[in-house]
Amino acid sequence: MKYFFGKSSRGLWLKYLILFLFVSPVFAQQNQNTEASRRDVIRYGTETEIASLIQSLRTENADYLDEELIEVAQTSGNQRILTGIFGFFGERGKNGLEERAVKAINNRDYETNETVHSAIEYLGRVKSSDAVPAIIDLLDTEERRFLNTGFRALGRAASADRNSADTAADFIIDFYNNREPGQENQREMLIAIGETGSANGIELLSEIATNEDERVPLRTAALEALSKIGNSKGLDAILSCVNTNDPNVRSAAVGALGPFSSGAVDSAILEAFRDSFFRTRIAAAQASRDRRLAAAVPYLKFRAERDEVPNVRDEAIRALGEIGSAEAVQALESLFSERRNSDRIRILAADMLMKNASDENYKKLLEEMEEARRRNHTTLLNGLLRVAGETILYGDKTDMENLVRRFMQGTVVIERLYALDMIANNNLTGFEAEINNMTQDRNEGIARKAQRTLDILEEYKSGRRQRETQRPAPRAQRQYDEENQ
Repeated sequence: MKYFFGKSSRGLWLKYLILFLFVSPVFAQQNQNTEASRRDVIRYGTETEIASLIQSLRTENADYLDEELIEVAQTSGNQRILTGIFGFFGERGKNGLEERAVKAINNRDYETNETVHSAIEYLGRVKSSDAVPAIIDLLDTEERRFLNTGFRALGRAASADRNSADTAADFIIDFYNNREPGQENQREMLIAIGETGSANGIELLSEIATNEDERVPLRTAALEALSKIGNSKGLDAILSCVNTNDPNVRSAAVGALGPFSSGAVDSAILEAFRDSFFRTRIAAAQASRDRRLAAAVPYLKFRAERDEVPNVRDEAIRALGEIGSAEAVQALESLFSERRNSDRIRILAADMLMKNASDENYKKLLEEMEEARRRNHTTLLNGLLRVAGETILYGDKTDMENLVRRFMQGTVVIERLYALDMIANNNLTGFEAEINNMTQDRNEGIARKAQRTLDILEEYKSGRRQRETQRPAPRAQRQYDEENQ
């Protein structure tokens, strides 16, 4: 204790303060140089250099060069640059390129196919309802090279606005019934109708879902679309498919029940846990998760412990975590604590447990990490380290701070990275000097993450980022509160 609180401690912190005052300006200058260099790449770089930069920004999840990238996209006709920027912005749902994307569609004869496809995809990902007329005009030409991408994007883009949704759904329905879209596009069209969320599509989707002479991929797509729309008018069609002979349609029907509420829905989900087709049991677990169905907890616990299919066990554990009731948390505690369970089960159970009852179970997580380390169970240890890095505590953080300190003083790269995660996720102050030191690390990944962690701590101080200081209510309770507001 003297080391941390006596004269030695004051001397140590004085050294850290001197290091901070010296290193911080140097790193700031280096950081400015890096940003200036990257801006030069955007202004003057080749397509290969810009593509490499975009990949780096994607890895870092950085957005500080978005404005510069938008400027390049407005003037460039280079296919690789444009597809890279459209893809980077689309993945994040980032607005700003809608006008350029519509221009690429309207001037498609002067753009490469790849550029037009990426522009269409972008408009769908950002749900640009203003682009719906342009996408409909494109599809109306029946240019087969753009149909699949166009329908997919149309459904997403139209979902942002009720009028656009109905317009898009009516267009797709008419196209499906009265033109020749080709079998390769029909499934995408049905899914697109669901994406719009428009009730106008329920009649067609119900007819296809219940038609036993229809192709199975179209029936399952129709069920998926009915679930997306979530209108009670489509429920009868879904329930009628729950007991159909085809196992793929049956599992799709059970999976489609998630958004609906009724005694018949709950009964159908619980009965589906008995289905011999493993995909139906997966669908039952997912529907229980979507519905936060507390009555399913005993079924989920049984499946998590005994199902012969690993994916069923995984989905059962995820559903227990989403339900989050006291009984569900108790089941997760049991699955995590039982050392005879597979590493996969224990890691996933720990993950769900930390999302629901982190303060009560954090010491247990640390104990099991040490046990895994002692026994050289590398897979389990790495999985639990990841969980620890993502965990948020709402009460006493002393144990976490001690773990962070130990990791940062060590030499294991992955532990040092997870220490930075814990600091960022829990706003652990008091480690700034150590983090500043890590920004100079020879490992570029550690150096970048250390700087990002400092930025996050600064955001906490300035109020630009908020951290929950009170543990949220159990998930089942939150659902009850939402439904009874």
